[in-house]
Amino acid sequence: MNAARHLFRRRARSASPDALLATWFGIGLIPGAPGTYGSLVAVPLAYVIVHYLGLLGLAIALVALFLCGTWAAGRYAQTRGIADPGAIVVDEVVGQWLALALVPPDIMAYALGFALFRLFDVIKPWPISLLDRRLKGGFGVMADDVLAGAMAAVILWNIWIWIGP
Repeated sequence: MNAARHLFRRRARSASPDALLATWFGIGLIPGAPGTYGSLVAVPLAYVIVHYLGLLGLAIALVALFLCGTWAAGRYAQTRGIADPGAIVVDEVVGQWLALALVPPDIMAYALGFALFRLFDVIKPWPISLLDRRLKGGFGVMADDVLAGAMAAVILWNIWIWIGP
């Protein structure tokens, strides 16, 4: 009976609003490379948002998701007693959207934006590494990916301006 009760509690916790948002509806629970999966899912979703709402719509969506994601990531991490659980991928979604926020929806630009964001998110060059070490809670979980997305966006935008479509 204890095993069944434990399983029920575990499933109930993973279906809570904070867990659903923090893991981006379960994407972060896929074993292997949850951050990469979160970023991969974010790219076509960014395309759809830009297609229907424009770049301003993407900017509004990423600010709203940053605010909600900060709450969800903080609560999810606190519930599990881990500072930055790997299952949290809402930060990758926000960072990936930010990386794509300055360029039009173009397959090559989006592919390069994906690669740049993942590169900065994985290697965490300074000052991303500084934020990763110093900031705590939901804001800390989100901040390093936002900075990785911003760095990728600036580089991608410069490439787009100089090379063009």
